[in-house]
Amino acid sequence: MKTEFKAKFLQNISKKRSEEGFTLIELLVVIIIIGILSAIALPSFLNQANKAKQTEAKQYVASINKGQQAYYVENSSFGNSVDILGLGIKTQTTNYSYGVSVDASGAGVLASFMSGIKGLKGYAGGVGLVTVADGKSTNSIVCESVVDVQPTAATFGASGASCGANMTPLTK
Repeated sequence: MKTEFKAKFLQNISKKRSEEGFTLIELLVVIIIIGILSAIALPSFLNQANKAKQTEAKQYVASINKGQQAYYVENSSFGNSVDILGLGIKTQTTNYSYGVSVDASGAGVLASFMSGIKGLKGYAGGVGLVTVADGKSTNSIVCESVVDVQPTAATFGASGASCGANMTPLTK
């Protein structure tokens, strides 16, 4: 090879090496775009995580209601604890604690969220007796509180089940 050709070839190779890589502005633009996308996606992700936690509470309260109804059919009274219903569910999870109370009008179920957890709704349910043509039957309700407000018990009266203060019914 001619020396002139070799020199141009080496200059071309060294020139290409100096052109490789990204400039500081290109890197900053990419970082800003990633920051904007994460600022949009993070609240949506956290909202979905809270919805999943709340779905657990809804499901547990509905299960306890169904367990109370089955317990009433077998024993002609409501169960006074979650364990006696034989559902195999925990009374305390990471996000909620569950409890049962029995009064003269029916069995109440509370799903109180644990203190310190923000953005969760509380849930309450209940099973009560209603008069039907053939005698008495059970009626259940699941109620949801507004965010960060502990639930209040559902009540049963002559007109049926109703939710407590700051609660809205999900099912009847």
